[in-house]
Amino acid sequence: MPTAMILAAGRGERMRPLSDNTPKPLLEAGGKPLITWQIEALARAGYRDLVINISHHAEQFVARLGDGAALGVSIQWSREITPLETAGGIATALPWLPAGPVLVVSGDVWTAFDYATLAPRREAMARRETAARAHLVMVPNPAYHPEGDFRLAAGSLMLHGDAPRLTFGNIALYDTALFAELPGGEKLKMLPLYMRWIEGGIASGERYDGPWFNVGSPADLAALDRYLTP
Repeated sequence: MPTAMILAAGRGERMRPLSDNTPKPLLEAGGKPLITWQIEALARAGYRDLVINISHHAEQFVARLGDGAALGVSIQWSREITPLETAGGIATALPWLPAGPVLVVSGDVWTAFDYATLAPRREAMARRETAARAHLVMVPNPAYHPEGDFRLAAGSLMLHGDAPRLTFGNIALYDTALFAELPGGEKLKMLPLYMRWIEGGIASGERYDGPWFNVGSPADLAALDRYLTP
């Protein structure tokens, strides 16, 4: 059974004051917490073994979601004393993650992207039938990030060239071996790793043009609530 990790340890500074007393992924839109939407989408796609990293108001996650049984999943909690950024969070969670490709998504993203469509890519990565050891889902550049992140051409991510720049959609498959040499318990950013992987030709990507919300502020949360509420 495939494993997925949900990133939920951030403090959500731009979401203040709503995130002062409630962790951002537990804030509700469309009648349920943001992280619940993610868990349900992952479960539909067959990802029922979940690892979730938590830090800010960590006890609220455990009280709300427990072991995940009520949502049809099994949750392992990776606790961080202080938020460790994405790379640090994944490296710290390695004891709960299997070898090979793992799906990693953000707990504050809502999307209609079907995670099941990544199965062929995940299986090809597991069998080493592709050179890629990281696969990122890219989206059209939102208004708050008009310059985008990386270029995508013929399924490969690039730092230079003529292809348009797109924004990373916070949905990715990573070979967990990529994090094996990183220290656990330390704050580490992903960007230096992305740059290294792209330059080394081991990062692939795909474009998704469907509904996608990166919920960073109270205005974003209100917009998603309007979208999800009939």
